[in-house]
Amino acid sequence: MRVRVRKPLLRVLVLVILLSFSAGLVSAQPNYVISNSQDWRDVYSTQLYANLIGSKPYFLVSMRHSTLLLNQLAKGPNVSALVVSSSRLPYVINYASMLSTVGIPAEELNVYSANLELASRLNVTNFIVLDDNYGYNAISVAPYAVVKRAYVLFADRNNIDEVVRFLSTRDRVDELIIYGIVDREVVDSLQGFNPVIINKGDRFSDNVEIVKRYQAIKHAKQAVLTNGEFIEREIMSGEEPVIFIGRNNVPDVVRDYIKDSEIEIGVLIGNDLVGTATFVRRTLGISVFVKFAQSARNPRGPISRVEALDMFNVPKVKVDIDIAGIAYNTATGLIEVTYQNLEDIATFLKGTITLTSEQGERQVVGDTEPIFLDPSGIKTLTYEVDRFAGENLSARAFVIYGEAPNSLEFVIDKKMGVSKISVLDKARVNVTGVWYDWGKRGFLVEVENIGDVDCFVDIELRELKIGYNIVNLGLEQPARLKVGEKKRLRISTDEEILPEDIDKNKIVKLRVYYGERENALVNMLESDFV
Repeated sequence: MRVRVRKPLLRVLVLVILLSFSAGLVSAQPNYVISNSQDWRDVYSTQLYANLIGSKPYFLVSMRHSTLLLNQLAKGPNVSALVVSSSRLPYVINYASMLSTVGIPAEELNVYSANLELASRLNVTNFIVLDDNYGYNAISVAPYAVVKRAYVLFADRNNIDEVVRFLSTRDRVDELIIYGIVDREVVDSLQGFNPVIINKGDRFSDNVEIVKRYQAIKHAKQAVLTNGEFIEREIMSGEEPVIFIGRNNVPDVVRDYIKDSEIEIGVLIGNDLVGTATFVRRTLGISVFVKFAQSARNPRGPISRVEALDMFNVPKVKVDIDIAGIAYNTATGLIEVTYQNLEDIATFLKGTITLTSEQGERQVVGDTEPIFLDPSGIKTLTYEVDRFAGENLSARAFVIYGEAPNSLEFVIDKKMGVSKISVLDKARVNVTGVWYDWGKRGFLVEVENIGDVDCFVDIELRELKIGYNIVNLGLEQPARLKVGEKKRLRISTDEEILPEDIDKNKIVKLRVYYGERENALVNMLESDFV
């Protein structure tokens, strides 16, 4: 028996089938996407992925947290979850089964690295590439990535080929941003995608640039205030831009932007930066609110309790310096301030020293520009002062410092005693040449001791253009020169030098600190070499 289906009925059947198929697609999209990894890169990638597909993002921060989160998630007949678990470092094994026991069906995706795995699941045409050594850069771009529908890819010289292969398989790439400091190989390999490069030399200036791009899309009146050291749900949501403030100081580039921007309200995530946020409120005229807790997920007793926000730390650059001593040299009339870099990372500082005698005399000296301090290095800076009538001096040192000239976010503010010394430094040196040694892969600086005493020298090559970055380089430790001795001192660099780098540095800015005392190189010579 043959059955004929009328055309109107056929249309209804087709519509029912299409609706059923569409409903299947909706149900396939999870309500929750949960990261189960101890690797911040997996956590970050999962949170961004969830926000891009419209799911609620969560992440585990401990084994205990895996059970607490179960109380936080709403249950229902159509609720489902995707768990992205690290195959190397999960917090718990088979977290999907734990969700199922409380009525939330869950798929578990086990990954060695979530970043590219989740990227392959997304239908996006915009990408941001950055180096995962700088976790704060990932935090900076997260809100823009959400509103632009862009995915963040981690790339360095070791995996850039894999990233390029992935991008080459996409139907199209509309916008690709290379953000912050990255390896030369990353920039070179991505040239075929016409990248936009955001690299102003420091994280605060870069942050301001990405916030401007966010504001061009959304024009937010409210911003999250943080220092980029952790992942948190609101930071990753894209609801407002993230503006970096320093741990102890707000860099000028940030102050200037906030003053001239549309931002009226700042939300400080966590309470570690309350002092800096208070400065923002008082001096920049915006309202500041602090978000430091959430409702308890396992409350006990009649009193409503709160617990700390869920935060996941990202790698941070540790910067720490100290003032080793302040001395008044009566033989020269100079104040000598000796700084010590306590970490193996180059640092910049800018100090203001207020000197007071027991007779009430007061003089203020300081730096007009940031001073470079070698990794684990010691540097003595000298300042001219008028003679004091009083015998005993004290000092208040206010020093801002950070990893770049425009990233002076940390503060030393302390009172110190001032010792008295009487030393005439008779050291004299002359720099006779600067060149790059291709065989030894380092810069050579030829220095001659033209004085009557043995001396020590420390050399700084300033504002070199290497690859796509501007860097300062220095000796690992001061070198000793005997009377009349001439030495070629080698300054190495982690970055490979190419002929094009030499072409970009036709003029080499040189600064030499020298003196009779190894830990007090009180003389300085500056010169430009062609």
